[in-house]
Amino acid sequence: MSAFEGKIIKVHPDDNVAIVVEAGGLVEGQALGDGLVAAGRIPQGHKLALRDIDIDAPIVRYGEVIGNAVVAIARGEHVDEARVRLPEAPALDDLPLATRPAPDVEPLEGFTFEGFRNPDGSVGTKNVLGITTSVQCVAGTVDYVVARIKRELLPRYPNVDDVVGLNHTYGCGVAINAPAAIVPIRTLKNIALNPNFGNEVMVIGLGCEKLQPSTLVDDRPVRIYENTEAADPDANVLSLQDDSFHGFGEMVEGIMAMAERHLERLNRRRRETCPASDLVVGMQCGGSDAFSGVTANPAVGFATDLIVRAGGSVMFSEVTEVRDAIHLLTPRAIDEQVGRALIEQMAWYDDYLSQGQADRSANPSPGNKKGGLSNVVEKALGSIIKSGSSPIVDVIGPGERLRRKGLTFAATPASDFICGTLQLAAGMNLQVFTTGRGTPYGLPMVPVLKVSSNSTLGRRWHDLIDLDAGRIATGDASIEAVGWELFRLILDVASGRRQAAADRLGIHNDLALFNPAPVT
Repeated sequence: MSAFEGKIIKVHPDDNVAIVVEAGGLVEGQALGDGLVAAGRIPQGHKLALRDIDIDAPIVRYGEVIGNAVVAIARGEHVDEARVRLPEAPALDDLPLATRPAPDVEPLEGFTFEGFRNPDGSVGTKNVLGITTSVQCVAGTVDYVVARIKRELLPRYPNVDDVVGLNHTYGCGVAINAPAAIVPIRTLKNIALNPNFGNEVMVIGLGCEKLQPSTLVDDRPVRIYENTEAADPDANVLSLQDDSFHGFGEMVEGIMAMAERHLERLNRRRRETCPASDLVVGMQCGGSDAFSGVTANPAVGFATDLIVRAGGSVMFSEVTEVRDAIHLLTPRAIDEQVGRALIEQMAWYDDYLSQGQADRSANPSPGNKKGGLSNVVEKALGSIIKSGSSPIVDVIGPGERLRRKGLTFAATPASDFICGTLQLAAGMNLQVFTTGRGTPYGLPMVPVLKVSSNSTLGRRWHDLIDLDAGRIATGDASIEAVGWELFRLILDVASGRRQAAADRLGIHNDLALFNPAPVT
């Protein structure tokens, strides 16, 4: 990465464009060094041509072709979205599989955090009572009860951090036996198994829904709560239509009684020293800009490699923000089977988009484009940098749980909320979220650390951003230094020593299931 007097950044020696670093952008006639002059006003984060680019000639960033010139572009001119033609996506046939040897790195030893060890060996970074639902019909009741639990019960259990209603829009009016219905069903089952819930599964249902509450706990004994004097103290499922309930008040009291038993068990959990190998970190980006692939995502990628070296687990996701860079990822697969799994997920999503009469050009968003990203190719090349340089050891489908330590590709849509929900189901106990445009996104179930890609956002959202990586663009910090800073911040937040901004402010998003199956 090279800079022209701190005003623009060229990422790769072969690039014929650079992005504008200077806050406020460039003005017409501004000299940039080496005889390069801005031919007009160019906003911060946007691209300008480093040399003349003929019509139909490739436009190169990150050393890769991000498109072709729609018109001839003179040196110093703004290379905006309208001047870049989207190229074809990389063909999925004959991609190199597992051809890149794993980097020769030393294991990273001696790093720990204070977490909540669960009976199954997983480790939580929070101690949360999660009340999951089998159908949207009960969401209002669950919200009502959660408010009461927080007000009346939670103060008596100081070791429990929070109570969260895991509401969603699934459960009834759905083709429950359609092949793709497995995605939302396993997502809900696996969310309940997230390590931050301490293996306590509590399900509230209605009774008549297609997704029966017992389905969500069918890998463990189903204990039904009934409104009797001899109510089962270990009950984990309650249906509002049960004949033993007479009125809303009794339903609420039943949920409160069941919740108290779970709170009693969760309150016995204590933090203990755990190796960094027990970290399960989800990496995601949202509200990205052209700086994301230069500052925040490379720093996250460096931290990814540190976690993997420490024996931990990291997942990266977002199929449409990987698809156009898949040729750079299949060589990193640990073996050919993992490489083929990557290709299968890309092909599945291509088909999914085609069935909806859409394609990858629907990404990026208007905000991404305003931040300087011309198309999904440029976005993908900057997005995959979050994965660092470690070998990819596994690929999981939407809603599946992690199976291996190391770096995993967890296939998800690029939607921030759906990706976060699926990473939660995969078992993450902490998430890192990079942004250039800014988003108050957060999850109540796990800490979400937000990393800004530019210091303009970092300063403006000083109380919403946990770490400013924009210092890399201005030369005030290196990728390595910010990567180490992020790694140490992850350990502190996982230990409860520091609090993510979203948790401190109480800003949290709802779950958003991915349901590719029909709705009846």
